[in-house]
Amino acid sequence: MKNTVTTIDTKEQILNVAERLFAEKGFAGTSLRNVIREAGVNIAAVHYHFGSKEELFIAVVQRTAQQIVASQLEELAKYENLEEPPSLENILEAFYGPPLRIITQMGEAGMVRAQFMGRCRAEPLPIQQLADKEFYESQRRFLDILQRALPDQTRTELTWKLDLAIAIIIRTANQLGQSDKVITGNSSEEIEIAISRLVKFVAQGMKNFD
Repeated sequence: MKNTVTTIDTKEQILNVAERLFAEKGFAGTSLRNVIREAGVNIAAVHYHFGSKEELFIAVVQRTAQQIVASQLEELAKYENLEEPPSLENILEAFYGPPLRIITQMGEAGMVRAQFMGRCRAEPLPIQQLADKEFYESQRRFLDILQRALPDQTRTELTWKLDLAIAIIIRTANQLGQSDKVITGNSSEEIEIAISRLVKFVAQGMKNFD
């Protein structure tokens, strides 16, 4: 049991350090040597758990994506099988609520998480695609239900608008992360107000922006 706990702790330590370094320096600016030194592990531990720098990057993205996507799809499932299309506001709340709640509840680690997500969007296309792949299922299902809510818009138009919506999530998360409130903990009421305002703003843009 002791060895198992140590193995888990080592893996999490590597992931935590890698996430921070990728967030600060980007994929190209982060080396395995940097990760090894700051995580206080040896090269064998990194290769055992992850293999290469690319695989380590993917693992960091997966840790972020799995939690966010699972929460988003749980919320979205409430509306997918309804006979009538859900309101755009309900769809956007299911899209925005989970990541913003998760990140703000993480405290200081949430600042790193938000910065990492923003960095992924700024990476060269091949690295962006590695990250985007982990969010594909969530985005596909949101596009499907957006088409029901906005039937007069093409999937190409909605794909573009959803991409802008994703950028807004990351921007908002980073703004929250820069606030001292995040470290001490925003109140649940404040977070819900912020999400509600964001949903209303983006909904108007999606309905009216051509």
